Amino acid sequence: MSTTGPPARSYDRAPDALRPVAITPGYVRTATGSALIEVGETRVICTASVEESVPRWMAGQGRGWVTAEYGMLPASTGQRKRRDVSQGRPDGRTVEIQRLIGRALRGVVDFEALGERTAYLDCDVLQADGGTRTAAITGAYVALALAGRRLRAEERIAGSPLAGSVAAVSCGMVDGVALLDLDYPEDSRAEVDANVVMTGDGGLVEVQATGERTPLSRASLDELLALAAAGIEELRRAQEAAIDDG
Repeated sequence: MSTTGPPARSYDRAPDALRPVAITPGYVRTATGSALIEVGETRVICTASVEESVPRWMAGQGRGWVTAEYGMLPASTGQRKRRDVSQGRPDGRTVEIQRLIGRALRGVVDFEALGERTAYLDCDVLQADGGTRTAAITGAYVALALAGRRLRAEERIAGSPLAGSVAAVSCGMVDGVALLDLDYPEDSRAEVDANVVMTGDGGLVEVQATGERTPLSRASLDELLALAAAGIEELRRAQEAAIDDG
């Protein structure tokens, strides 16, 4: 461990502190459910659109489906990013992230309660400063919860399509110090970076951890998971407040 003390952080945060989090429910009026999530300078619009059909391979089973798409707007990183449509297909990073979002949300969905419907989760990054995939998961849950509430209000489903909650946060080792919720400058110089997805009752859905410059020790992994658990609990409370306000 470093003996020089923790590095200075954005918003004068402690190593175990999140950036300021704001979730605005109902941000896109035309979506079945939506939310704008802001985590520091990272901003992601998340929408849930529900269609009265399922993929052909699921037809007749009485179960629904949830799938996700993710994209970064051209100016989201400062230097213009080409749209995937102009390249003919999404890049590998985009495919990886949207699959992660889909897996994370499907882990807490009651597909029988959803019925033969598909919920499309679209996560569009307006501005990126680290943690876009974890912000997308956290915001997409709010959008899906609001969509489920609308479906119940319209008597299209009888019960909640959600069997639990899910949120995600990044963490990592920077200059030998375990830090929660990395912004871009921290992520770019991290020796180890991780993305942790957890349910509201503390179950691990996915852990993506990479030793960028040094192997990750078991002790460091345990420290990062403890940081992530505390951060996700704080995010869960922000999700609940947004859903209550939506």
